[in-house]
Amino acid sequence: MRVLVVDDEPQIVRALQINLKARRYEVHVAGSGTAALKVAAQYPPDLVILDLGLPDFDGVEVIRGLRGWTEVPILVLSGRTDSTDKVEALDAGADDYVTKPFGIDELLARMRAVLRRSTVAAEQPVVTVGDAEVDLSAKRVTLGNGDEVRLTPTEWHLLEVLVRHPGKLMSQRQLLTEVWGPGYENAGGNLRFYMGQLRRKLEADPARPKHLRTEPGMGYRFEP
Repeated sequence: MRVLVVDDEPQIVRALQINLKARRYEVHVAGSGTAALKVAAQYPPDLVILDLGLPDFDGVEVIRGLRGWTEVPILVLSGRTDSTDKVEALDAGADDYVTKPFGIDELLARMRAVLRRSTVAAEQPVVTVGDAEVDLSAKRVTLGNGDEVRLTPTEWHLLEVLVRHPGKLMSQRQLLTEVWGPGYENAGGNLRFYMGQLRRKLEADPARPKHLRTEPGMGYRFEP
């Protein structure tokens, strides 16, 4: 598994190299956005760990550059804590966001989650959401007792987008554009309403959802 680490802080790069190599990852590093795009083209990675504060240009531009030709999972690792920065990175195509300082165990868990995203939906046409089974090919949702869960077309579309990206943090703008189309980027009320409907139908405790999770100020995440 090849990982590209993009960061201009030598201490962080060294720590990540040691920890990732100890877990049998092949690690390539880049200290700037320009170098990152060159290394990614020469040695296509399976995962990119990216800092936003790079010396030549903003890490969001690196995300956009990568998304022009690859769907490689991108995990942002940054000291920026403002939700605006996080949402901008997610809208550009990042898969998740970890804030510095970070624990290596959390980072490894987020890495495993984003790596699963690129394989789970393709390998498993049936996805489990709590006690329910979501059959992506048949477009059906059934409970453990065999009862079918009736979803509206909008509910199904929203659920399908989420379960096809397990572990991925989806911004509100991403979901609104994907489900409702251009022009609905600010229709957050629609999204909250339909997420509430899905939770009532699929979560054991809709008030404390375990699978259809809210990330305050950023968006939503499906946790298998």
